[in-house]
Amino acid sequence: MADRQDRHGGQQHRRTREFEAFVAGAGGRLLHAATLLTAEPPARNPRAHALLTASLAHTYAHWDRLRGEDPYDRTRTDLAARFARAGWRHHRGHGGVLSRLTPQERLIVVLRLYEGVAEEQTAAMLGLPVERVRSVCARSVAALRRTAGEGRAAS
Repeated sequence: MADRQDRHGGQQHRRTREFEAFVAGAGGRLLHAATLLTAEPPARNPRAHALLTASLAHTYAHWDRLRGEDPYDRTRTDLAARFARAGWRHHRGHGGVLSRLTPQERLIVVLRLYEGVAEEQTAAMLGLPVERVRSVCARSVAALRRTAGEGRAAS
């Protein structure tokens, strides 16, 4: 019995070390993605931190069941789903670079351009037609370019 408990404790310790290594390697990029989604400035991003913390907790809870699945993809998918469910709360920009975009536009731009997720995969993840993802992304990029142009013209 004690041997079984020692083995279980060792597995738990290994699981924790693996997860900590994952967070150390991927946490910064995931936090940046969450910050882009919430349209908060990088220096003040409590919503992004909360969103990422919930996604990482979900990944940790399912760590033993990943079975070869990429934990980064799993966490990114959970992050996107959590943002999509709560996106209405993040509609108004808070000064972040993507603050002029709607939550759906931010989600598509972050997945497509920052994360490099294929149009088909993004569409499947969000339950949208591929054409819709393509048009929202193009329209959003055009809006961001206009905003950048206006900013340069005002300088």
